[in-house]
Amino acid sequence: MAPRLASGVWVSAYLTRLRLADIPAYVTAKGDPQAGAVVVKVALLDGSARAYERRSDLMTGARAWILLAEGPEAEVDALVLRTRGRDPDLWVIELEDRRGRTLLDEDGLRD
Repeated sequence: MAPRLASGVWVSAYLTRLRLADIPAYVTAKGDPQAGAVVVKVALLDGSARAYERRSDLMTGARAWILLAEGPEAEVDALVLRTRGRDPDLWVIELEDRRGRTLLDEDGLRD
């Protein structure tokens, strides 16, 4: 198993990839720079949003991005806020993209 990047390094690289793809992104909660989990929320600019989080398969150790929430943006925001309340080390990155692009399925970001 390959070593994992520190969260702060991953976030910095992710923000660069988003900027290069012209996808506006903001860090709305800065988590633990070494091992904080990351939630990515994308606002679709029509009143709806999606939130993704990376989870590990306990049996295989494989990591994948899963859909945490989808629906009205206010409801997704409330779920992200509750999640942040339970985990103060959590990073929250918010994107704005009408097509819902997150780039999380691209090489280097998906695992």
